[in-house]
Amino acid sequence: TDMETKEQLNDLRQQIDDLDERIVSLFVERMAVSKKAAALKTRNNLAITDPAREQQIADRSASLAGETLKGEATLLMRTVMALSRGYQRKLLFGGEAPLLPPARKAAPENIAGAFQGVPGAWSEEALAKMFPEASRQPEEGFEDVFLAVKEGRVDYGVVPIENSKTGAIGETYDLLRKYGCFIVGQIWVDIRHCLMAPEGVSISDIREVLSHPEGFKQCRDFLRGRAWDLTSCRNTALAAQMAARAGNGRTAAIGSRRAAQLHGLTILEADIMDAATNRTSFVAIALAPEYDDRSNVVSVTFSTAHRSGALCETLLPFMAQGINLMRIESRPAALGNYRFFVDMEGNIADAHLSAALRQAASACEYFEVIGCYRNG
Repeated sequence: TDMETKEQLNDLRQQIDDLDERIVSLFVERMAVSKKAAALKTRNNLAITDPAREQQIADRSASLAGETLKGEATLLMRTVMALSRGYQRKLLFGGEAPLLPPARKAAPENIAGAFQGVPGAWSEEALAKMFPEASRQPEEGFEDVFLAVKEGRVDYGVVPIENSKTGAIGETYDLLRKYGCFIVGQIWVDIRHCLMAPEGVSISDIREVLSHPEGFKQCRDFLRGRAWDLTSCRNTALAAQMAARAGNGRTAAIGSRRAAQLHGLTILEADIMDAATNRTSFVAIALAPEYDDRSNVVSVTFSTAHRSGALCETLLPFMAQGINLMRIESRPAALGNYRFFVDMEGNIADAHLSAALRQAASACEYFEVIGCYRNG
């Protein structure tokens, strides 16, 4: 009967509660021993992490659990060891280091911003939306934008990081790590591509189309079956500029309406992108973080040991603390090793998120918070 089932379930739940009390008690006891190990390591100048020892513990746990639960037992012990490492680090280094440097105040006036391309580029539009009063400095490549920020020639740089159709823009992730810049803002821009050409050129005249590779990817359906040479440029605004200067009566470009207006081109076909909701996310970068109580996104980068389960160990604390991960990307760091980038909902001041970050960092070989900022 329903009553009997309920009584049986309550009995099982009581058994689980009793076991949980024993597990927590043993966990507290284990961490006390871990504290003694930290003191011993301090006296003898020993490293916190011992990969061989951790592997031995994981293998032994799997063996004790048996074939059916060896995977779960390994994950459990890997998680316990990650918590232990974090606890030992806190004890050894005299408290918890800040997750981010202190936030700087946003530049109040005379703001200078850098973008990749020439006037009419989508990056310029994003810069204008994020910093309407800023002077806009064009740079040749994405790396030049980062250099302008790093060298203090501008207050902010604005670069694309993800497209809703084609995904992550890997170069931006690589440069974030290379130059040690912080993300201080993010915005989505609707990307509405147009086919444009000098006045008098019709679609039947076209033999070559210029655009950024991402522009071609985002307009595949429109381009399919057309016998045009597709020539890649550094950005769509430069493609418009080059088409305007071609003077051969057969060159067109794919880019924005503003690029067409700036370079005196005629729009032959509007809204040629595959998806009507085609959007690109742009981030603002700076030399120091800028965050306050309105910030709602935290971005981190990290690398893990090259072994089974290492990534799962790093992400598990976020699940445990109820943190929503919005995006995860991987980039090759070296042969067989990868660097990960993760965006999550929340604010660095939130106790649950802060705890998850510290626990995740304990499971990594390298871990860094690269921004706490507002999305939108």
